[in-house]
Amino acid sequence: MEFRDYYKTLGVERGASQAEIKSAYRKLARKHHPDVNPNNKESETRFKQINEAYQVLSDPAKRKKYDELGADWERGTTEEEMMRRYGWSGAPPGGGGYRPGEADGGGGGGFSDFFEHFFGGLGGGFSGRGAGGRAQRGFSGYDFSEQPPRGRDIEAEVTVPLRDAMRGAKMRIALNTEDVCPQCGGTGVVAREERRGKMRVIQAAEACPTCHGRGAIPAPRSLEVTIPPGVVDGTRMRLKGQGGKGPRPELNGDLFLTVRLKPDRVFSVSGRDLRCELPVWDYEAALGADITVPTLDGRVSLKIPPESQTGRVMRLRGRGLPGRGKEPGGDLLYELKVLAPTGMTDDERKLMQDFAARRRARAVPDPRAELIRE
Repeated sequence: MEFRDYYKTLGVERGASQAEIKSAYRKLARKHHPDVNPNNKESETRFKQINEAYQVLSDPAKRKKYDELGADWERGTTEEEMMRRYGWSGAPPGGGGYRPGEADGGGGGGFSDFFEHFFGGLGGGFSGRGAGGRAQRGFSGYDFSEQPPRGRDIEAEVTVPLRDAMRGAKMRIALNTEDVCPQCGGTGVVAREERRGKMRVIQAAEACPTCHGRGAIPAPRSLEVTIPPGVVDGTRMRLKGQGGKGPRPELNGDLFLTVRLKPDRVFSVSGRDLRCELPVWDYEAALGADITVPTLDGRVSLKIPPESQTGRVMRLRGRGLPGRGKEPGGDLLYELKVLAPTGMTDDERKLMQDFAARRRARAVPDPRAELIRE
């Protein structure tokens, strides 16, 4: 008889925790379930091997026995001696219901001779619900009573206008969520039972017809969310309990919402600073001027110093996006763009010509001199 390495079957280390074993089992069982792989003998065989491995490793008593058995196998103990130490004969304890080698319908029966000899047929693992909500154990490995599944966490994005990012706002968003399947409780499988006298026997575990073995069902819905003041592009918010619904409200998943800032026609964003390209006439830049400029929450007066040039940056401290927590608020920066006058009258053109002649008479340096110097 060949020794079966159940740890290798589930892809876990020998020191794996029960949580790690259960997680590995669920992942593999869903992947190789016959309903997911119809007419695939290889997957059917693999599904049975996975179930068998979980029968042993999920039960502390069986796992202890298996670890001792494995050590004896490695030491070369004879099969007869191991059968004497660990084997069993006759019907399983507790009487009827299962005979060695009997297949378990479509779900994962057909235990190996190795399992039958050393672990005695159908063991604990599955927990369905009988009449009155009592837990019923069987072969598939899920136990609703021990660890109810949480709803799934959801990732979503919301695009926020810049002014709402500054002031805060309430917005309604559409979510493509998934809730825990109410029929299978998130396991992806349902048990088929049969009464034999006073006993309730698990005949098979099949893919849940409601969720088709996924453990979750689509549940699109809309949700009103509050955008706090001062969010920046990429801000990630956690809304506890607003993800996929679990079997109880406290087991709901969370919603992780990423904020994206909508491009604005006036302001660009750099962190919490706002930037604005500010056009000014050449005479405003030359003589200085008090001009009206926009902010996110209204208009203010800005003083342009005399002889300002294109590219000069004027700063209004604290007028950018507000801070959050210990992070300070940003500033509002205006970058000047000096414009030549257009639509001049004849008199204005004559004044400009006179101004240019006076500048030449004073031998004002050529601003392009550095460019043409050899």
